[in-house]
Amino acid sequence: MFSGLSPLVVEDVVDGGIAVVVKARTRDVAVPCPACRTPTAKVHGYHRRTVTDVPVDGRPVVVHLRVRRLVCPVLGCRRQTFREQFPGLLERHQRRTVRLCWQISQVARELCGRAAARLAGLLALPVSRSTALRRLPLPQQAVPRVIGVDDFALRRRHRYATIITDAETGRRIEVLPDREMATLESWLCEHPGAEVVCRDGSATYAEAVRRALPDAVQVSDRWHLWRNLCDKVLLEVRAHAGCWATINPPRPGGVREQTTRERWEKIHDLLGQGVGLLDCSRRLSLALNTVKRYARMPEPHTLRIAPAYRPTLVDPYRDHLRRRRAEDPAVPVTHLLEEIRELGYTGSANLLVRYLNQGRAEGDRPVTTPRHAGRLLLTDPENLRPKETTLLEKIAAACPEMTALADLIRGFAALLKPREGNDAKLTEWITAARAVDLPYLRSFTHGLEIDRPAVDAGLTLPYHNGRTEGVNTRTKRIMRQMHGRAGFDLLRHRILLP
Repeated sequence: MFSGLSPLVVEDVVDGGIAVVVKARTRDVAVPCPACRTPTAKVHGYHRRTVTDVPVDGRPVVVHLRVRRLVCPVLGCRRQTFREQFPGLLERHQRRTVRLCWQISQVARELCGRAAARLAGLLALPVSRSTALRRLPLPQQAVPRVIGVDDFALRRRHRYATIITDAETGRRIEVLPDREMATLESWLCEHPGAEVVCRDGSATYAEAVRRALPDAVQVSDRWHLWRNLCDKVLLEVRAHAGCWATINPPRPGGVREQTTRERWEKIHDLLGQGVGLLDCSRRLSLALNTVKRYARMPEPHTLRIAPAYRPTLVDPYRDHLRRRRAEDPAVPVTHLLEEIRELGYTGSANLLVRYLNQGRAEGDRPVTTPRHAGRLLLTDPENLRPKETTLLEKIAAACPEMTALADLIRGFAALLKPREGNDAKLTEWITAARAVDLPYLRSFTHGLEIDRPAVDAGLTLPYHNGRTEGVNTRTKRIMRQMHGRAGFDLLRHRILLP
C-alpha cells in the first residue's frame, strides 16, 4: 500500500479521520556529504518534515517524517553538517512527494488551473489553481534565430519586466524580472544563437544587444517608428494652430481666451526684463512647464476646442440658412422654418432654434481641434471621406507648413513597407524634413540618425515585433485574471506555459 515510501522506515499508520497519518523515519545508513562525497552516519540532530503523498481509500496521506542532520567527518569541509535528502522520493523544500507532484501536474496539463483544482479536490488531492499551474514543468526552449524583445508594466510607472519571444512564431522564450541592461545582457550571453533582434527604440536594449551579440542585426520595430512620428506631428499641428485655424476663426474670446492673453503678456513682460523662467514661475505661481510653453509662443493662441456636435436634421439646410441670415440678419425664425420645410425639412421648430442659437449656421467656431487635424494628416488619403478631404485641403492651403508636413508624412508612410533601397530613400526624406521649418519633426530625424542601423534594418528587412506585442496583450489579460495576488514567479510561469 505504501510501496512509494520504501526508502523510509514506516513506524506507524494512524487513522486520522479525514486523512491517513503515516509516521516514518530514515534508515540508519551512511549518506555521502553533498560537498566532498564522503560517507557518514554520525548524527548531529533530527528534524521533522510533514509531507503529503498520493491518497489512499479516497483520503489524503500525510507523512510525518523524521530526518537526520549528519556531520561530515572531513576537517575543513565547507559543509560541516547537512540534512539528508531523498532523490526520487522528496525534493528539497517540497511538501509533496515526487509522485504526487507528477499526478497534479498531469491533471493541470489537461484541464488548466481552475478545472484542475476542482477535480484534484474530488480525487483527495487538495491544491489551489495557482499551485496546480506551478507544478507544470516549463518546456525547454531553444533560442531561435530571430527574437523579439519588449517590456511590459508590472506596476505602471514603477516596475517593468522584459519579455523575449520568437519573432517569427510568437513562441515565448523567457521573462526577465526587470528591463535593466545588465539583466538582458547576461541572459543573451548565457543563451547565444540569436542572429536578428527586433526591439523598439530603447537605448538600454540596444546597448545590451550590442554588448552581448555584437554580430547580431538589430531591427527597429516599424510600428514604434510610426508612433513616434505621430507624436511629433501632433506637436507640430498644435504649434501652428494659430495659422491654420484662421480658415474658420473662433468667436470673440471669453474667460479662457482672456486668461491666456493675460498670462502670455505677464510672462513676456518679465522675460523682456531679463527675468529667468524659474523666477517667472515663482512670481506668477505657475508651473515651470507652463511658463516654458507660453515663452515659446510668438503670440497668444485663443483657439477654442470645437464642440462635438451630433448630426441633426438641420445640417442639409445649413448653406441656405447661412445665406438667408447674411442677406437679412433680422429674418424671423418662423420664416426660416417655413422655407426649409418647403425644401424637405421634417424636424421641429425647437431643433432649428437650438441649431441657430449654438451658432452652427454661421460657422463662427473653430474648424476643428488640433488632434482631429493631426488625425486627418496621418490618415491614408484613400481612407478619408469627401468632407474630411475638403477640410484637409483647407487646412493645408491656410498654412504652408501643414502642406509640407502632409507631404513628409506620406513620404515616410511609403517607407514602412520593407523593401530594398528604403535606406537610401530614408536619407533623402531626412534631408527634406530638415529643410523645412518644423522643429519637432527635426528632433524626430535626430532620433532616427542616432539609431540609424536598426532603423535601416527595420525598413528593409521583413522582421518586426508585432508578435511580441501580441504576447504583451495576452500578458495583460493574465495579470487581470490574477488581480495582483501572485508574485513574479507565478506570472512568469503562466506566460511561458504553452
